[in-house]
Amino acid sequence: MTLEKIKTPALLLDKNILQQNLIAMQNKADRFGVALRPHIKTHKCIEIAKEQVKLGAKGITVSTFYEAAKFADAGFTDIMWVFPIIPVYIDDTLNLSERITFRVLIDSMEALEVLETKCLKRGIKLNVWLELDCGQHRSGVNPNSKSTEELATILAESKYLIFDGILTHAGHSYIAKTRDEIKNIAEQERIVMLEFVERMKKKNIDIPAVSIGSTPTISVAEHLDGVTEIRPGNYVFYDYTQVLLGNCRVDDCALTVLASVISHQPEADYFIIDSGALSLSKDMGPVHLQNYSGFGVIIQDYKLKNIHPHLKIQSLTQEHGKVIADRIDTIKEKYKVGGKLRILENHSCLTAAMFDEYNVVSDDEVVEKWKILRGR
Repeated sequence: MTLEKIKTPALLLDKNILQQNLIAMQNKADRFGVALRPHIKTHKCIEIAKEQVKLGAKGITVSTFYEAAKFADAGFTDIMWVFPIIPVYIDDTLNLSERITFRVLIDSMEALEVLETKCLKRGIKLNVWLELDCGQHRSGVNPNSKSTEELATILAESKYLIFDGILTHAGHSYIAKTRDEIKNIAEQERIVMLEFVERMKKKNIDIPAVSIGSTPTISVAEHLDGVTEIRPGNYVFYDYTQVLLGNCRVDDCALTVLASVISHQPEADYFIIDSGALSLSKDMGPVHLQNYSGFGVIIQDYKLKNIHPHLKIQSLTQEHGKVIADRIDTIKEKYKVGGKLRILENHSCLTAAMFDEYNVVSDDEVVEKWKILRGR
């Protein structure tokens, strides 16, 4: 099927660029001597995850229990759920851990105690990571706190919990203004973890592994000494946010949204497309940078990978998108109703989660369709 015949809005995945991105990140992990456990929340796709494992990934990372269950059903046997364990999911978690190696995350004594009690009652053990806050200030314990050292000690000495190691995520790299700033955050992410390892070593507590993540920090890292595992996710597709942050080029972006023009009034300096918030999301990208992208950028020529300099997706409602031109002559007698255009989204993870399937594209032909597991 050609792109001209495809119904819109549609999610297009460039198969060649995807493969290049998968290979490049696996090669980087191999070069740095660390395991790659990719975060599949970006793509939520069995076919892509299988290719990641085939290339050398050690298991996968998920954001939701739904993802964990679906990928376990698909044959994945080593899954990490990087979300502080929710008590209501503990029984389901233990059930899944009897089928596969299922690793969970805690950042509180309360969670540890509940897990220990449940594991004791069931007579099984569970793999557990301790999340440290390396600067994002989202979830994760304070690495400099005495209570964190106590928590790590209790976890390491538990008879019912298997201590996998410490984990962090430098999500604050997304608010950096320069590539050098991202490099500093990447080094901070690594140093925070290694300093904690050294402090615990003095207490005769061994930290089995050190896991870090974030596509921006891994993209700029020059070495990963002391780290054992990385968990980037966005790198499979990249997006316009990563372009603006300096982590990739437009040429590296594998995912785009195909939209149709549905309204274009004579003498108007705008036209309407069928891709709204439920296609592109309302993520405006890194608004702290000089960024005129609006809700994504329109690709003028996909083969050349150039961005249209005169068009902007100014606003979105649920199913409508408003594209405005800086000069009327840019769109006069162009972009007629029924015409198609290709949009590079600001945030590929959110955009993928809006669709049911990928239209896998080679040149201008849809060669496969892959399901997106976006349920709850």
